[in-house]
Amino acid sequence: MESDSNNRIFHVSFCTGRMLGFDQDSVSFKKVAWRQGPNDEIACLHPVDDALSKTKRCVPKQDKRMNISRYIIAGSFIDGTGDAIRKHVVMTIQNGMITAISSEADIPCHHATRIDDFSHCTIVPALIDCSVALSRSPSVDLSRGQTSDGEGNLETRATLCKRHIQDCHAHGVLGVADSEDATGPTKQHRQELLNESIISIRTSGPLCRGRHDTDSGTWSDHEPDRDFLKIMYSETIEEQGHPLSPPRLDEKALRDLLRHRRNKQKVVVVANGQQAVADALAAGCDAIEQGYLMGEDNLRTMAEKKVLWIPSLVRAKNLLDGSGSGGDVCCRFSQRYVAPGKAVPGAEALWKKMLATQLAQLEFARALGVTTAVGTGAGRTGILHGESVVEEMKLFLKAGYSLVDTIRCATENGARFFGMEDLGALKVGRQATFLITRGTPQQLPRKLAYLEGIYVHGAPSSAYRKNPVKVVPLDP
Repeated sequence: MESDSNNRIFHVSFCTGRMLGFDQDSVSFKKVAWRQGPNDEIACLHPVDDALSKTKRCVPKQDKRMNISRYIIAGSFIDGTGDAIRKHVVMTIQNGMITAISSEADIPCHHATRIDDFSHCTIVPALIDCSVALSRSPSVDLSRGQTSDGEGNLETRATLCKRHIQDCHAHGVLGVADSEDATGPTKQHRQELLNESIISIRTSGPLCRGRHDTDSGTWSDHEPDRDFLKIMYSETIEEQGHPLSPPRLDEKALRDLLRHRRNKQKVVVVANGQQAVADALAAGCDAIEQGYLMGEDNLRTMAEKKVLWIPSLVRAKNLLDGSGSGGDVCCRFSQRYVAPGKAVPGAEALWKKMLATQLAQLEFARALGVTTAVGTGAGRTGILHGESVVEEMKLFLKAGYSLVDTIRCATENGARFFGMEDLGALKVGRQATFLITRGTPQQLPRKLAYLEGIYVHGAPSSAYRKNPVKVVPLDP
């Protein structure tokens, strides 16, 4: 027998059905809980699902036809709204929806009660990455010293997408905003991925990268298939080497694109430097991605117009780490991808200053009330799908965000912007999709890298394996 830390709920290792009030002793349970009453009597007795032992609860046949609620006990609970952390919370789930969030004392006492006990864990909403490229690989082809992104091979790119979707899910990233390049999966492949996906995907289709895309009409032809629009008004910081390179489009072309967009889809503009960001804001964009060196005036405008900011800090961190090692290490926070490189004089000082400036801008944005969201650029060399979200969250904390605000930026803000109705903050009336991390909130976001469990629509995810078994083919 064991009890929780507050001696409110007790567990025994075995109990027969008759002890629980069933008509026969043939029904037994691997784990049973009772609550202690005011006079040390057993106030109620009911079976418990133990996610750690993976034992399946026996439910009598007559109960399977009933609409049984599931009760999730959380030692700590972070709902994703930015509200304070709550302790010893019970989340009631019915038909995959959250119907109540209350204290442990509110668990009803009857045999149909189903409890999943995570009193030793912290529960948070599922994570959202607002900037990924599912068809690109962050790995490096050591023989050629370049990214291995399946050049021109649509089948290979579709395989990469599926693998990266699995990587996202394994790290609790259950929603992504995907931006493909021109050689990404075809419309048929994209639809298959969406139908079979274990995560929620919003796609921009092929990016608008310049005047040639708009003049040829190929970019606008894809608009009906898009969930949102993404325009590369500036080069990304990896491509241009410095955020003050001239824009790809002129200001008039950008305004025309936003004015004539169909279906009023939301527009994300990649822009760096004061003038480029000012142009994007004046044109009426809904979100700025990157925004390096954009300055305080643009941040004030974003706060006033309620424009979302996706700062992508981990991009600069990745470039800094690579330059600091002479170019050899492409991903400092994970040693999975290492490749030879050539040191660039002054690169380390440049990216150190760039990261510090971006952190200062993010701190100022927090003070102004600018809505921010986590987007990593996963798929760029060394930026891993799924895993890099935790690294971006660490940088938000470094910029002065509290843990609860950081989790809101990594969950609710992205979910609402991209219309992911099944994800976001954990509230009554929302879908019960969340992550379980062993330990206390003080161990976050580090513990998000190794999840205790994932629940989707109120039940454990069938796609998640805490300790996956790797099958290594034997040589013939």
